[in-house]
Amino acid sequence: MIELVERVRVAAPAERTWQELTDWASQGEWMLATDVRVCAGDGASEGSRIAAFTGFGPLAVTDTMEITEWRPPARCAVAHIGDVVRGVGVFEVHQLAAGDSECVWTERLELPFGMFGRAGWLAVGPMFRGGLRLSLHRFAARVAG
Repeated sequence: MIELVERVRVAAPAERTWQELTDWASQGEWMLATDVRVCAGDGASEGSRIAAFTGFGPLAVTDTMEITEWRPPARCAVAHIGDVVRGVGVFEVHQLAAGDSECVWTERLELPFGMFGRAGWLAVGPMFRGGLRLSLHRFAARVAG
């Protein structure tokens, strides 16, 4: 299992940051190479399911998730339940001074394909982390704009 934690300061109050962060349909506007949709439930409660299609052409994967914790405007946890992506993802929003907030994105992922997955992670892990970081900075700019 690997763990990634990325955070970004957002020039907006926690409530607004939360609303933008959990607007699943608009995540593709700031998340690199990703389109997200609600596929079961309302997308704003435990048990709802969302699917994120990430990548390009044959290098794309659908990441199916179930919301396991929904505590607006502070925390949303999902279980990655697809065939390839497995583990837990957590979005947290913290109110900061001066009306700003902080968005923290944590992923605890089980690598697929055994030793091949671990070896592959050595190559793609830094790019994945960089993409996550860039996506969060795009998110912060979108919310502040």
